[in-house]
Amino acid sequence: MRKTIMLLGSGELGKEFVIAVKRLGQRVIAVDSYNDAPAQQVADEREVIDMLDGKALDAIVARHNPDIIVPEIEAIRTERFYDYEERGIQVVPSARAANFTMNRKAIRDLAARELGLRTAAYRYASSLDELRDAVAEIGLPCVVKPLMSSSGKGQSTLWSEADVEKAWNYSQSGKRGDIAEVIVEAYVTFHTEITLLTVTQKNGPTLFCPPIGHRQERGDYQESWQPCPIGQEHLAEAQRMAGRVTEALGGAGIWGVEFFLADDGLYFSELSPRPHDTGMVTLAGTQNLSEFELHARAVLGLPIPEITLQRAGASAVILADRSGTNPHYTGLCEALEKPGSDLRIFGKPVTRPFRRMGVALMSGDAGVDVVTLRQQAVANAAKVRVECGDDVSER
Repeated sequence: MRKTIMLLGSGELGKEFVIAVKRLGQRVIAVDSYNDAPAQQVADEREVIDMLDGKALDAIVARHNPDIIVPEIEAIRTERFYDYEERGIQVVPSARAANFTMNRKAIRDLAARELGLRTAAYRYASSLDELRDAVAEIGLPCVVKPLMSSSGKGQSTLWSEADVEKAWNYSQSGKRGDIAEVIVEAYVTFHTEITLLTVTQKNGPTLFCPPIGHRQERGDYQESWQPCPIGQEHLAEAQRMAGRVTEALGGAGIWGVEFFLADDGLYFSELSPRPHDTGMVTLAGTQNLSEFELHARAVLGLPIPEITLQRAGASAVILADRSGTNPHYTGLCEALEKPGSDLRIFGKPVTRPFRRMGVALMSGDAGVDVVTLRQQAVANAAKVRVECGDDVSER
């Protein structure tokens, strides 16, 4: 079996996915908006286009005639996927899933209104005036997010009415695509935020990875750990919710389903139909198969007999602190001194403040204190310095 896979979006998650499918003998065309993106460095071929340009997207699909299309980012003309699917191309997880989950409005309405899953109260706004009205209805504090964005871009927490205009402007500068609308969510006071990696299969049952805890800053993942200790009742509820929403969307692949765990119970937060950034902790060998290996098997229709926890692990991001080109890295020896330490440097050709350039991984025996692993992962990440050439404008 040798399939031609077109990967739409070629960041660090896509890079690990390409490595996983190449190990299974597949051919990959990696697509991104700029050249030499991480996944392009390990793929068979590459394309550089604006994936929000439907004609450009149609052209490369016609040129390469892939068997499978795997989206990795949100900024894609996902409505084109329905046509590709009708022509016999497998869209991962499905055209419906990709189209719904690239837009927070579609997935939130599906979860809350159609499936009745518990979420934070929310409203939508398409202008500054509508945002003021939505904030008045939801109340303070609240969270404002563009309907289409990633890595926390354009997302802010409002604590005062005086910050509404600032939040609107930030949402518009950080959005992906041409959709101006935002979602306004009530602020949930949670004590644990988890990702439940969920695997749907072509010919097998839906499987769940051990829960992953994570911490965010600026709306973006900073560290994650597995397993995350939560009560069996809450775990069963999270699995039930994840199973319902993935079944409603259909298709095969791995999903990152996010939840808030508060004193009054579990809240569905968001869903991504692809490997999740917090799931990079599985590269530490926490499971018998990493999230990328699971995604590869599910996409290709290969069996996944079970998912088992092998060890405890933690991850912490390595961030750039300036804009520049041709980055190189110092401190790798120091970051790898402790037993169980590992690193992944993504190979991004351009830096900017807070851009994720790599991840430090830490693993230990299944019974080890995860807090200790977290602390060591963060310490190792801090030892790695991202150095670069001349400063450049952000890209």
